[in-house]
Amino acid sequence: MTQISVERKHSLGRDAARQKAEALVDKLAREYDLKASWHGDRVEVKRSGANGSVLIGEDSIKVELKLGMMLSMMSGTIKSEIERALDKALA
Repeated sequence: MTQISVERKHSLGRDAARQKAEALVDKLAREYDLKASWHGDRVEVKRSGANGSVLIGEDSIKVELKLGMMLSMMSGTIKSEIERALDKALA
């Protein structure tokens, strides 16, 4: 199992960051067939071969994802996509 961890700092405040994270999670859920379950400022994401979470903080957003064997071969691409999507969402 491969672990991906990406953290980005922001100066948006928790509420604005959560709004941006909600839009990003909705988009990714549609594109990658993810199931998302919100628990306060944390969202659990899950699909076949992957599961993880997004934690929205006052000054950062942290994404942690565990990939199964099949998706672990694409871990570099997946991490790059997460970084790009976070950077775009927080810009």
